[in-house]
Amino acid sequence: MSQVLTKSPKHCAKKGLNIDYKHYKKLIYAFSTFFLSILSLIFLVWVILHPSKPHFSLKEVNINQLNISAPHNLVNSSIQLTLLSNNPNKKVGIYYENLQVYASYKGQQISVDTSLPPFYQEHEETNFLSADLVGNGMPVGPSLGYEVGRDKIAGKLVMSLKVSGRIRWKVGTWVSGQNRFDVNCVATVDFGSPVESSSLSTKQGTQCSTIV
Repeated sequence: MSQVLTKSPKHCAKKGLNIDYKHYKKLIYAFSTFFLSILSLIFLVWVILHPSKPHFSLKEVNINQLNISAPHNLVNSSIQLTLLSNNPNKKVGIYYENLQVYASYKGQQISVDTSLPPFYQEHEETNFLSADLVGNGMPVGPSLGYEVGRDKIAGKLVMSLKVSGRIRWKVGTWVSGQNRFDVNCVATVDFGSPVESSSLSTKQGTQCSTIV
């Protein structure tokens, strides 16, 4: 008499689970390998190109007006600014967008935000950026008038020029997402007279600090 071997439904279900598990494991392995390959490629491109942040330097500042009216502590300012922007990268271009410039004195903003037009900077290219900064009746702290008077007596005024915006890197036809950047330039202006300061100017090549 021959024996007929049959598999129970339990055994069939177990075999099916083993097949599904092996298939699922292969999919995870393939996806992990693909994902790691993409990350390695991105890291390799970044290491090879690794874009350096742009360099800014202060070329000229003209302070045509800086008055603080009492007792309301309102500042009126008129400042002309010229900056030099340089892209130090040999293979990476830079898009500049949403550029805003303002002046700060003793930690207080003394001009409204002034917009600069967006532009593209080629590899190792240098551009001049000019802006007219104005503040009409801007409220400031009560100590600012005293600080201006003290600096007039000392014969020296130190002012910060701030630039902020967004940049995008361009490599070939590939363009990155937006990255915020902030620039801080310090202008040191000598008063012509300890009591008179109708118009002050300075020309210097001071490097500015840039954070990306």
